Amino acid sequence: MKVSVDLDTCDGNGVCMSICHEVFDVREDGLHVLQSEAPEELRQQLLGAEVSCPTQAITVKD
Repeated sequence: MKVSVDLDTCDGNGVCMSICHEVFDVREDGLHVLQSEAPEELRQQLLGAEVSCPTQAITVKD
């Protein structure tokens, strides 16, 4: 699965990191995507992060 984040939209609130810390990390300098190609076993967490993002900055595609 491919994970992308619109960094112009992201406000670094950390919701995604709290849902899927294996892929997302929020640091002082902003959001970092640790895995742009995520394994299938993280599907539910990634979809949860996608729908929970308050700015709708996350996109998950097969």
